[in-house]
Order: sequence, then structure tokens, then C-alpha cells
Amino acid sequence: MQLEEIGKKAKEAESVMRVLDTNTKNEVLQKAAENLKKDKEKILSANAVDMENGRKKGMSDGLLDRLLLTEARIAQMAEGLCQVAALEDPIGEVLSMKKRPNGLLIGQKRVPLGVVGIIYEARPNVTADAFALCFKTGNVVILKGGSDALHSNQAIVESIQHTLGELSLPETAIQLICDTSHETAEKFMRMNGYVDVLIPRGGAGLIRTVVKNATVPVIETGTGNCHIFVDESADFDMAVNIIYNAKTQRIGVCNACESIVIHEKIVDAFMPVLAERLKEKHVEIRGDERVMQALAGQEDVKKATEEDWGTEYLDYIISAKTVAGVDEAIAHINKYNTGHSEAIITENYTNAEKFLNEVDAAAVYVNASTRFTDGFEFGFGAEIGISTQKLHARGPMGLLALTSTKYIIYGNGQVRK
Repeated sequence: MQLEEIGKKAKEAESVMRVLDTNTKNEVLQKAAENLKKDKEKILSANAVDMENGRKKGMSDGLLDRLLLTEARIAQMAEGLCQVAALEDPIGEVLSMKKRPNGLLIGQKRVPLGVVGIIYEARPNVTADAFALCFKTGNVVILKGGSDALHSNQAIVESIQHTLGELSLPETAIQLICDTSHETAEKFMRMNGYVDVLIPRGGAGLIRTVVKNATVPVIETGTGNCHIFVDESADFDMAVNIIYNAKTQRIGVCNACESIVIHEKIVDAFMPVLAERLKEKHVEIRGDERVMQALAGQEDVKKATEEDWGTEYLDYIISAKTVAGVDEAIAHINKYNTGHSEAIITENYTNAEKFLNEVDAAAVYVNASTRFTDGFEFGFGAEIGISTQKLHARGPMGLLALTSTKYIIYGNGQVRK
């Protein structure tokens, strides 16, 4: 199907979606969850084709992990649909209503964005999440996934479209652009008149390309060069457990820890303990001179370069920087971070509050893993992405991020003088 035809069908579906009642939305989401589980064999078979193609292309372990679907991950996608169904529908909410001296009642009402375009890479779970959030907020969604996940995305979209058809709703409330060429992607970014907002979700290269080339308004999601600062008062066991989780639980995700910052007073005592734990996953440490001294003679330790401080590895690699205190830690993090998620491990209340107040990021943690920056974990049911910009939405984007507002005005014959 040609892009313009996809756009026209999306606009036709939008007129139905924007007035859909909450009960119908929830029924569709719950039925779609059931059908995803029923269709799991078809989805897993499609994903197996993508995984095999990915291995042949030499995709990294981190990217293959993003691409992989399992029975458990399909169940989690289905659970995400059910959780979104259980959330309060924001559409139609009247945010304010004030009476003017001339008798006009002027209020604001929450409404759908319209047609949402999403460009994303090898993350087939995004397909279900995007549908759930867009559908609950009365939006139509056009998806442009990468070639690496094409078969998986097609299988998921077909399952959801079957659900829509079963319940007599337009199947074009969700559409997948199957042409994975760069030319088609660039045309999609310029579909003003059909697409109301565009959301890129993927690596730095994809996001830069969308921001540079799109004429459709963009909500920028970001890469995750996430840091954990280990303060001098930190509990070592807590710090090691948090860093191990944040770095190794899933290496190919944007909320994984890519860099640690250590107070100089504890570097000699702490780094050998951390290095020993990270050996379980063969994590390579790239450290500054003080870290190198603390880990002298150990394997999996290399000298860091300036480039390392700003790198999102998506691999079993972590950089390690020594600082004189919380002020230097904050300065280093604000210089090299990507505005995603940052954490401090400390028992010092003053330093914790200073870190929370001064670190410039969408999510800032005290004594917890950066891996929690996620719509599901934040109670949103799912997420459309992690926004690292500062306009409209920031952090995990749930239902509210996919809405706009309009003014509603009640009068009784007023005319302007």
C-alpha cells in the first residue's frame, strides 16, 4: 500500500476513533490481549525468521535481545494491553472551567492528538505498546518499524487488526508501513496533512535522522547514556547490587547503566568489589587513571578515552570515572548524559537532595536502579517511549503524553465589542 493511501485510511479511521467510548476501548484492548496469546505460535515463528536474519547480519547481543520474543514476552505484551485497559481514560477530561466577567464559560478539555506516527527499530514489543496507548487515547497509529523486525511486527499487527475487525471497528486504526527503505521513511516524516505527530524510538542515528528530516512535529525520545554515582557514604552491597542490575539485567535497553562515577575516597576499596561482581557477566570496565590503579593487574579493564564518557554501549562494557565529590559528579553527568536516567547511591541526605535538584535528566534516582525508567514500572501500563526533551512530555510517555487539549467555550449570546 502506498504511503498516501495509508495516510488517507488513517484519517478516515480517526473520525471513528476520536469519539470512541471508554467501554469499547477497554473491550478491544482486552480482546486484543487474548488474541495475542492465542496467536503466539504465529508470532514466535515470525520472530524466529527475524532472529535468524539478525544473526546472519551479525547483530550484537544487545540488539538481538531487543528483537527477541518469547512466550513470556508475548504474555507481558498482552498484560500491558490489559493494564492500559484498566487505566482511567483521559479523553474528555475537563481540566478547568472559569467564568469571565462577560459571562462566557471558558474551559480546557483533553482530546486525542489525532494520527500518531512511530518510527522504531528492532523492538517488536513497541508494536503492541504503541497500539494500546494510542487506542486508549482515541488516536490512530501508523507504524514504521525497521527491517530487522518486519516479520514480527507484521504478525503482531495482523493479530490486532483481526481483533478490530471482529469488533466492527476500522482495522486501519493501526497500520504498518512494510516498505523499510530509507526513502519511504523520509517521505513518512513529511506526511503533513496526514500525520499529526511523529515519535522516533531507537538509537541515536535514527533519532537524529528524524529530527533533521521531519516536517511533521516530533516528540524526541533519546538514547540512554545513564550514570550511577557512588558517593563516599554509599553502602557497598547496595551499590554493587544496583550497578549489577542496571548494567547486566538487559544490556540492549536505553535505561541500562553505561557509566559509573565514584567518589575518590572509596575508589580503592569499592572498585575491586564491583569488578568481582561484574566478572559474572564478563563486563569490561573502561576506567580513568585512579580506577586503573585500583584495579591494577585485573582482566577486563581498559583505559578510558574521552569518547567513552559519552558512549551508550548497549553491550557488556561500562565506563568508570573518579570524582572529588558530589559537585564534580553532577558536573560530569550533566556534561555527558543524554537527559535520560541518572542515579546516586548515598546515605547522605544533603547530597541526595542536591543530586535530585541539580542533575538535568528526565528521571533521577536515589538508591535505586535506572532500569525502573519504564512506563510499565511507573504504572502507565506501557509506554510509547522515553522522552528526553522538555516540551509537552518528558520521561516515560504514557496516556497523557498522547493527548492534547482544546478550549471549550459556553456563551448565551455574547458578541465582542
